[in-house]
Amino acid sequence: MRFLVQKFGGTSLVTQELRELVASRIIAAADEGYLPVVVVSAIGRAGEPYATDTLLNFVLSIHRDLPAREMDMLMSCGEIISGVAMVNTLQGMGRQAVLLNGAQAGIITDGNHNDARIIRVDPQNIIKYAELGKIVVVAGFQGISEQGEITTLGRGGSDTTAAALGVALNAECVDIYTDVEGIMTADPRIVEDARILDTVTYNEICQLAHEGAKVIHPRAVEIAMQKNIPLRVRSTFSGTPGTLVTSHHEVYGTIDITRDRLASGVTHIAGVTQFKINLPDLAVDEPARRIFTALALADISVDFINVSPETIMFTVKDEMAAKAVAVLENLGIKPQLKPNCAKVSTVGAGMTGVPGVMARIVQALSEEGIKILQSADSHTTIWVLVEKEDMYKAIRALHRKFELGHKEKDQQL
Repeated sequence: MRFLVQKFGGTSLVTQELRELVASRIIAAADEGYLPVVVVSAIGRAGEPYATDTLLNFVLSIHRDLPAREMDMLMSCGEIISGVAMVNTLQGMGRQAVLLNGAQAGIITDGNHNDARIIRVDPQNIIKYAELGKIVVVAGFQGISEQGEITTLGRGGSDTTAAALGVALNAECVDIYTDVEGIMTADPRIVEDARILDTVTYNEICQLAHEGAKVIHPRAVEIAMQKNIPLRVRSTFSGTPGTLVTSHHEVYGTIDITRDRLASGVTHIAGVTQFKINLPDLAVDEPARRIFTALALADISVDFINVSPETIMFTVKDEMAAKAVAVLENLGIKPQLKPNCAKVSTVGAGMTGVPGVMARIVQALSEEGIKILQSADSHTTIWVLVEKEDMYKAIRALHRKFELGHKEKDQQL
């Protein structure tokens, strides 16, 4: 059975005209011999009548303290509404369709309300309806715990639903339809000549997504990668092929996609505060253990961690900085703070084992007079911390240095 999972975001489902456009893409896939399994998000965004945030705001206006269990029951409604609308649209265009909620689709999760993880998927119900010739529409973002409780999958939950179904059904591909035409080398609002990437690896897009790119959720990529199910990020509103996300063993044409391209993209996270703690100044035993344990117990997420015998450095989100300072001062530690910083990430599978990549980054930023406050690296990513006022300039400089723009040599061909 040739399954194709197609996920459509809420902006693709707002009007009947758009729903008919979505239905035409589903029908086209069916006519090509695929068995489409369609995952839908809630319709629209906050303020629009059926958006999840609109439903939440209505209930929270009654009383702010809504239990997590009941919140999940409410939040699961938006996708069911859009799923019913999608089924009826397909019916009106002459195709038989059926809607399954998360439980009916066999998505079994842990019991963590509002941010559940998928434990397993039993696709038998989907297969049964597909064998009957029906297009299966699945409400995204939701599942059911082993105790029978409705759960939701947290941010990017519909992407996660689509990827999990793709793996369970051994789908030929998972298409993630959005309002952009693919994954870009940088934010086009910052870099004028940013372009769409034809192909990226799973590792690259995970890094891009973790470091600020919002086209697809990294959890979905990690799930698809387990079984090497190709993902495509495409636009609902155009016929362009979008971006293919696949393993590093795949080729584009006849050329290994990672061979000639050092970097695939530059992304960023703004609004972070750098903490610096000089260890020789402390009269505290096991300072690193005590610092990070206390922050964890206070539910403060830390990032960009550098630990040496002399210094501990890390970042937290600006809005958590005051809380982190209070935790540290309770330990008798006074950190040095640098607020209003930005983390800029250069991502590329092709940089693994290649000498001189950091030299390029340092050169690009020094030529623009940008001070690097902190740096770190992995086999696919180099991160630098800069002042927020230098963020845009840093992104453009790195994009230019690694020749990622339209006007530069296209290293993928």
